[in-house]
Amino acid sequence: MTREGAFDDLLAANSEFAASFQNAGLPARAARGLAVLTCMDSRIDPFSILGIGPGDAKVLRNAGGRVTEDVLRTLVLGAYLLNVTRVLVMPHTKCAMAGFTEDEIHQKISAEHGVDTRSLEFRTTDDQLASLRHDIVRVESYPLLPPGLAVGGAVFDVDTGRIIPLDPAGTND
Repeated sequence: MTREGAFDDLLAANSEFAASFQNAGLPARAARGLAVLTCMDSRIDPFSILGIGPGDAKVLRNAGGRVTEDVLRTLVLGAYLLNVTRVLVMPHTKCAMAGFTEDEIHQKISAEHGVDTRSLEFRTTDDQLASLRHDIVRVESYPLLPPGLAVGGAVFDVDTGRIIPLDPAGTND
């Protein structure tokens, strides 16, 4: 580990966790055939939200819960090697990626930290439902994923704890 003492709290918590660890021998395959893509926001606990547990699903996270090349790469591995037969794309309300523009994020980081991030695409959106639909289509049409892979979308509401399923026809705009 790096930086003296910076991770002591985590090491202590892990020691307690390991003392009662009961998931040894759990298969690497997704027992419920599920992959969930969601945001890295620490308010989101996909296991509790969806009533799943260790071994049930593959959980992928990034800023905004957006479908990227790395997500597609991971889904290919999940679909062919880890029993993934369905994918839920689940962004959330009050997400910074839906609250700022690309330029605003670049400017904020530059102003507050002096770092030029313009070489990165943060995948912000001003229409979260349209972006979710786009991401679902991206997964559904990806040629390396198997036909018949079930793909769905829902938005997690950070104020109520509910997920709002996406209506593909667009009536929940």
